[in-house]
Amino acid sequence: MIEGLPMRFTGDGLPSEVRIHEVGPRDGLQNEQATVPVEVKSEFIHRLRDAGLGTIEATSFVHPKWVPQLADAEELMPLLGDLPPDLRLPVLVPNSRGLERAVAHGCRHIAVFASATESFARANLNRSLDESLAMFEPVVTRAKAERQWVRGYVSMCFGDPWEGAVPPAQVVRVCRALLDMGCDELSLGDTIGVATPGHVAALLGELAAAGVPAARTAVHFHDTYGQALSNTLTALQHGVTTVDASAGGLGGCPYAKSATGNLATEDLVWMLQGLGIETGVDLARLTATSSWMADRLGRPSPSRTVRALTGADTGAGSRPNSHKEQ
Repeated sequence: MIEGLPMRFTGDGLPSEVRIHEVGPRDGLQNEQATVPVEVKSEFIHRLRDAGLGTIEATSFVHPKWVPQLADAEELMPLLGDLPPDLRLPVLVPNSRGLERAVAHGCRHIAVFASATESFARANLNRSLDESLAMFEPVVTRAKAERQWVRGYVSMCFGDPWEGAVPPAQVVRVCRALLDMGCDELSLGDTIGVATPGHVAALLGELAAAGVPAARTAVHFHDTYGQALSNTLTALQHGVTTVDASAGGLGGCPYAKSATGNLATEDLVWMLQGLGIETGVDLARLTATSSWMADRLGRPSPSRTVRALTGADTGAGSRPNSHKEQ
């Protein structure tokens, strides 16, 4: 990193701190072509914790047939037993069986994955939208009875590859249903990366009017059209303080051929540092971790910040002599 950069200039109407919900080990790796060894996944999560991330989505207790890249969930969780108890390690559970597996491994934070559209609910869950919500209700109820923290993902909030535009009222209905079930937090997913700042502001406004507070809302943007950071900034200006991101920009979107994947955590941290917003993340350590993982995946990181700070435009891990490390 070049000393003194990014320069810090605070903005009106922005939070003083943001919680980054790191999704690389789960949402990132599940979309990779190669299956990463469980020991590498464990080290990845440990490195992310050492970089200062306090919430790291670890894996998914889904049937191996559907997500073979995460078939080792039972092997992974014991390898994380030495991590500090204050670290949040959410796991995705698709149904009651998935929750049972998560409970058996002592998981204290879980997530369910809903859809704002009928088409995606049928494609991803083989159920109608209402049938999928009915499936999640006993999962959330039992999780709350077990004193677990529950996140509800809502996919296709800004557009759907089959249905096109998604009316905000449709998203509000699903979000309201998940909150009424008992979800502690909602993550608004721009699954195919088509959101724009005005759309983000409009949806958050309608959610607030329906009693869904920004304090219980996170945003999850993909960078298909290069809008992820501008959309994030808009969300912060409207009271959101939790942002999903993936170390090194890991992952992609199987529903949009041009999608460049998740918002890179490094890109997010660089912007937040420039705005004087605290995250608790050590950018140098995080960048080194993403470079390390890129080496294991055999390709450079998609993150522009990782590439800028490591000189990795032609390969992962190299660093220009002209940049002073700190």
